[in-house]
Amino acid sequence: MTKIAMMRCEKNENRCPLTGDFTSLAKTVQGFEKYNECDLTGVFTCRCPGDNAVGLAKILKSKGAEAIHFVTCAFSTKTDDGWDATDGGFCDHLDEIAEKVHQATGLPCVLGTAHLPKGYTPKVLD
Repeated sequence: MTKIAMMRCEKNENRCPLTGDFTSLAKTVQGFEKYNECDLTGVFTCRCPGDNAVGLAKILKSKGAEAIHFVTCAFSTKTDDGWDATDGGFCDHLDEIAEKVHQATGLPCVLGTAHLPKGYTPKVLD
């Protein structure tokens, strides 16, 4: 069983209870489909401009996380036709934050959880 942690964006924390993310993790679909089984290790909220992400990720690693997933809304936008990764999401520097987290922890960092845009393959920093 792979121990998964999630990092969400503060810009969506008061609008989304992560229900879809937790369901996708439990069913190992969408951004979690590459795992046989998943166990949620923890969830943290990244605060702009992302200065707290590395420290939070180190805590998640110390709690057993084997991979950190960044929620889909951080890099894509919900539209009438579904989610769109070409229009950006809440975080305009997510790639940089994910790279810093990966370098500091050595853990794979995955961009994507639930509600993946059509045709999108989760980006993995490994």
